[in-house]
Amino acid sequence: MQTVLSIAVDAVAYGMVLFVISIGLSVTMGLMKVVNLAHGAFAMMGGYIAAFATHQLGAPYGVAIVAAVAGTVLAAIPVERGLYRPIYGAPELTQVLMTIGITFVIIGIANYAMGPAMKTIPLPKVLEGPVDIGFRSIAAHKLFAVATGLVVAAAAWLVIERTAFGVKLRASVDNATMAGALGVRTKVVYAVSFAAAVGLAALGGVVGAQLLPIEPYYALRYMVTFLVVVSVGGAGSIPGALLACLLLGAVETTGRYLMPEFGEFFFYLAVIAIVCIFPHGLLGRRG
Repeated sequence: MQTVLSIAVDAVAYGMVLFVISIGLSVTMGLMKVVNLAHGAFAMMGGYIAAFATHQLGAPYGVAIVAAVAGTVLAAIPVERGLYRPIYGAPELTQVLMTIGITFVIIGIANYAMGPAMKTIPLPKVLEGPVDIGFRSIAAHKLFAVATGLVVAAAAWLVIERTAFGVKLRASVDNATMAGALGVRTKVVYAVSFAAAVGLAALGGVVGAQLLPIEPYYALRYMVTFLVVVSVGGAGSIPGALLACLLLGAVETTGRYLMPEFGEFFFYLAVIAIVCIFPHGLLGRRG
């Protein structure tokens, strides 16, 4: 029983890190209809900025998170205007090729500016030690990752489903021409949505650095993982993305605990099974 509970705790922490990073990709793919394979590159960028802020500038962890999110969003603004905006509504192959190119450019810049070594983000003392939760002790940073994921899930759902901006976003996706005729500034809506998605990727890159280490090929290493989460959960579905992250996190963690020699075999076996049973994702929208 103690092993089961230990696996459950680690699975939830891992799943929440995946969720914080992947939810932005779910928004861009499901609502904005953009296959953004560079999403992981923005998470990596956030991690690099936080590492630079803590090591070179001596910034505390909280300031490093803010700097990572703000810096990544600022860097993404001209990229969105110059490279993403022309491919909104373009064929998926065009989007894939463009965003893969962006990924390799960001990787090249990161290697040149920060070097090829893995980067660490020092945790504050309050997140360094273990926390006793009764049946075992768990690293405080894992509990922080879980709390961050819950806050992000609630905030994202409220914004998209219960605010005027969410209405404008969904209207712009369904019929951009009609939304524009009704006074919705669709370009601004897309830009803000993209910035939010990128900011969440950066946040996840920093919060999850202890579980998904920041290294030069981070964007390529986890590209498929982030896409899988969106596909399994259903693009554009926040509850679906959360459910997919928890489910796949449980499968991945259980496999690592019990049969580590199989690597990620059970993770992708679960993906294949879920996609076969739920071709639109666990909670995806049809059509």
